[in-house]
Amino acid sequence: MRQRNGRLAAAGTMSRSAHAKRPPTWLATLRSQLPGSPRRAAIVAVRLIAVAGLSIDAYVHVHLASTYAEAQAVINEGVLFRAESLLALLAGIALLISGRHRAFVLGFVVSASALTVMLVSRYVDLGPIGPFPDLYDPVWFPEKLWAAGGEAAAAAACVTGFLILSNRTRRRRDAAQQRGHPGAGAGGSAPDDERGRDSRRINHQPSALKTAKDHRHDNHLPS
Repeated sequence: MRQRNGRLAAAGTMSRSAHAKRPPTWLATLRSQLPGSPRRAAIVAVRLIAVAGLSIDAYVHVHLASTYAEAQAVINEGVLFRAESLLALLAGIALLISGRHRAFVLGFVVSASALTVMLVSRYVDLGPIGPFPDLYDPVWFPEKLWAAGGEAAAAAACVTGFLILSNRTRRRRDAAQQRGHPGAGAGGSAPDDERGRDSRRINHQPSALKTAKDHRHDNHLPS
């Protein structure tokens, strides 16, 4: 009876220890949602940075659109600012939905082009170009600096994310090639090893034929 009670007591102790070591449900859910590798965590980080930079860019441009809409032109700066805000918003949504090459390319094109236009209009007076007004604005102010910083951060994050994805794709392709040719990782390629085996078979064939002829000749000799 004691042994039975002792077994029951030991089983109860083990179950209590298992329940004590089990993490809470909310912690297990949080861990399951976190990236499983440093490379995946880096992709998530650069996506968030790019989305934040594009969000700042979109907010600043839509906020200043009414101020810059006073220029007399077929397409004034207010229209350009609203178009830039819309493009930045779409690029940010694309990066939130997908972390693929195309999303990073779109984010880089939108942010880098906006930053280029801002820097050119700050330091170079090109005058009116076709239906577009004179964009020359040789001043810096807080909102303009915020937009430039957001665009620069988004462009850098998109380039980083694209390079990480390209490196991961290249590694997977190399791993697939090594699985297809197991001899490639041992100092030589599989086709070279196969050619070496074929040459060895050809070199051994004459000696095998000679051995067979000698054996038949010995059998025909009189005893």
